[in-house]
Amino acid sequence: MEINWKNEVEARKEDLLKDLFTLLRIDSVRDDSKITPDAPVGSGPKAALEAFLAIAERDGFTTKNVGNLAGHIEYGDGEELMGVFGHVDVVPTGTGWDTDPFEPVIKDERIYARGASDDKGPTMAAYYALKIIRDLKLPISKKVRVIIGTDEESGWKCMDYYLSHEQKPDFGFSPDADFPIINGEKGMQTFMVQFRGDNKGGKNELLSFDSGLRENMVPQDATAVFNSEEAEKIEKAFETFLANNPVSGTIKVDGKEVTIELVGKAAHGMNPAAGINAGTYLAALLNTFQFGGQAAVFLELITDCLHLEHNATKMKLSYTDAVMGDLTMNAGIFTFTPTTGGEVALNFRYPQGVSEEGIEIKLEAALAEYGVTIAKGGHGKLPHYVPADDPLVKTLLDVYEKHTGLKGHERSIGGGTYGRLLERGVAYGAMFPDSIDTMHQANEFLALDDLFRATAIYADAMYQLLK
Repeated sequence: MEINWKNEVEARKEDLLKDLFTLLRIDSVRDDSKITPDAPVGSGPKAALEAFLAIAERDGFTTKNVGNLAGHIEYGDGEELMGVFGHVDVVPTGTGWDTDPFEPVIKDERIYARGASDDKGPTMAAYYALKIIRDLKLPISKKVRVIIGTDEESGWKCMDYYLSHEQKPDFGFSPDADFPIINGEKGMQTFMVQFRGDNKGGKNELLSFDSGLRENMVPQDATAVFNSEEAEKIEKAFETFLANNPVSGTIKVDGKEVTIELVGKAAHGMNPAAGINAGTYLAALLNTFQFGGQAAVFLELITDCLHLEHNATKMKLSYTDAVMGDLTMNAGIFTFTPTTGGEVALNFRYPQGVSEEGIEIKLEAALAEYGVTIAKGGHGKLPHYVPADDPLVKTLLDVYEKHTGLKGHERSIGGGTYGRLLERGVAYGAMFPDSIDTMHQANEFLALDDLFRATAIYADAMYQLLK
């Protein structure tokens, strides 16, 4: 039976967009101030999960809400279970948006909204792919679940809970990355570099330094407030700095108090070189002036070891694996006050051949001269790889080649997707080689053509894997 998957998607595209817009209108950023026993990662992610499950219930699917942390949409029968893992939580919006990030709009054949490409759009595409298989009553021999998480952008609490309460799929994919396939994912660990809080002994006294929203985002904004005996000199240096660096910003002088705000460019933390880190640029500017105490150490370390250091070369941590590529480091969050001290979150993405223990040892050695404390920022993730000759990988690449006419090939990334939850799990789309990546950035968008193409590919791929 020859199925024109593109035509099947075309017949459903208006409904797909309507349902996707319902999801995109929900602010599903994790907000710990809104956590309750009934909303373990906040009310927004819970609302998005409930909305998605309600859509599937409307369409006649069997659904299950698992502790308001995750849920699934189930179809078919069989001994084997395939999982398709997506998520409805999103990263904070940050600044620089031209439209309301939670009021989706279509401009120039693109959907603009937070979560359009990461990951509400691709997850809805996967759901509609399953809907097509069900609508056409295609014969399948396995059970499938579209599994929806609510904490992918933070600690994966959702999947820890789900997999401790529900059957673990035998194989599957996550629509949360790139085509042709992602069959390798680097390990991930965040280390917190901690400073004491004194700021005395210089011509300038740092009162506060803040930059970054999440460790897995390149900071777009940075703000420092300090008392200065050389405010006029700093004002002139600030204008020169803006003229010679890829950042914008403002300076405000009120007596001796100076406030500087810088704006860079956000990017996904797995590819820090794609962004402009406002935090390290601001520290580099301030480090040219005389600050005292641990404030001076804070600024000096950031400038000397972290500024423009995307592979941690200066700390002797650079490493390249032939299959998985380079170790990368994103300085994602910066804070300092005289009373609480300072902290910098360093998010590492490392290939096979490197261990988080090895990173910690070298990090402590490299930063020993600064007198800082190094602490792990939570539970990390090990590198994950599914061989290219695995039938799952081969089937998904065959479907991609059939629909695009492009040669498929294996690929590894620094991002972490739910694909790594399964021994035979990969990430598959929804970005194409010619897509523009705006994940974790202002004005995030998903091209309509990419959404519809991905839905057709997912439908065909899921059918091939379920037959």
